[in-house]
Amino acid sequence: MPDVVFSVDQAKSMRDQAVPGHNRWHPDVPTAVMVRPGQQIRVECREWTDGQLGNNDSADDVRDVDLTRAHMLSGPIGVEGAEPGDLLVVDLLDLGPVQPPQEYGDAPGQGWGYTGVFAKNNGGGFLTDYFPDSVKAIWDFAGQQATSRHLPGIRYTGITHPGLLGTAPSAELLDRWNRRERALIDTDPNRVPPLGLPPLEQNALAGTATGTEAQAIARDGARTVPARENGGNQDIKNFTRGSRVFFPVFVDDAKLSGGDLHFSQGDGEITFCGAIEMGGFMDFHIDLIKGGMETYGITTNPVLMPGNVEPRYSEFLTFVGVSVDRESDENFYMDATVAYRRACLNAVEYLKKFGYSGEQAYLLIGSAPIEGRISGIVDIPNACCSLYLPTAIFDFDVKPSAAGPARQDRGQCAMTS
Repeated sequence: MPDVVFSVDQAKSMRDQAVPGHNRWHPDVPTAVMVRPGQQIRVECREWTDGQLGNNDSADDVRDVDLTRAHMLSGPIGVEGAEPGDLLVVDLLDLGPVQPPQEYGDAPGQGWGYTGVFAKNNGGGFLTDYFPDSVKAIWDFAGQQATSRHLPGIRYTGITHPGLLGTAPSAELLDRWNRRERALIDTDPNRVPPLGLPPLEQNALAGTATGTEAQAIARDGARTVPARENGGNQDIKNFTRGSRVFFPVFVDDAKLSGGDLHFSQGDGEITFCGAIEMGGFMDFHIDLIKGGMETYGITTNPVLMPGNVEPRYSEFLTFVGVSVDRESDENFYMDATVAYRRACLNAVEYLKKFGYSGEQAYLLIGSAPIEGRISGIVDIPNACCSLYLPTAIFDFDVKPSAAGPARQDRGQCAMTS
């Protein structure tokens, strides 16, 4: 059994834990615990919104979610001997929902999780211009399998992973983040959803920091929503058990933090809250490569060796998109984002023919283990992206045939009141 170095009571807010975590990136967030190279550790995690969403049939909680509280991260975990310029080697030994299921509360990860679409005026998602309202699906876990009362006819094997894991930024790196993201936001300050989320003191959680130190972290700390040079919210679905990650170290002790655990996710996590979100645990083996950043040229962004634990699907329906907006017929030069959006929309339209609503199809391709790929990025003017949808996740034949689609009443996902 690994050493439990960060424990979480799933019945309590992260703010009320014996040792609270944090929800901003800042070099001065105090280390919660020190570990040594070679140690095997367990880190328990709260669900990323700190329990704002419930196991119910309404999406009002998604609509009203307070994103100033996210993400709730466990840590920072300090590593003895780590210095700027080193590489922190993290082996992901195991990861899963709350184990064993705790007898109190009903937090995500205790046998269930959720997928949500955020409202356009509160974060939005990849297809927010097409699906601007909040919806939700609840998933029940049975071993490695996930099913949902809100998306009948579907069952698939989860590919569990942490959506967010990273080291603390240096003061200089944090300043760069804040300056460049503020410059981006200033190009269109009234955009909905916004182009970025600048530092915000409201609901900032600074670990065990108090007084002026906590105030400085709240004032200048970077929001945890995007991936950055330290890793962070990369949402890489293949960061599964057996993975090894080499993180750049920017501060003394490295200060590793993580959370945002996912039972499953499709490439892109396209609904923004598109994975099956849960609380749970992560087991790591920790090591160091002294001076590794210069030795291997890893000056920014981690390098990942994915694990070999994943569902083995052998048959796919592949939806293709190119960088042309179908509604306006505007051609975007080599824009892979436009191309992947179109591949997603093509998949949604196809699934609607089998009785799913557009919202149900959107929830499905955000959470199921789909493969998203850049298929062509050189043939001007159109980038080409593809979305691989496993056919075995359906309990009916989803392939095209002369008989036509097996259309049925597929119910509905959780909607807002």
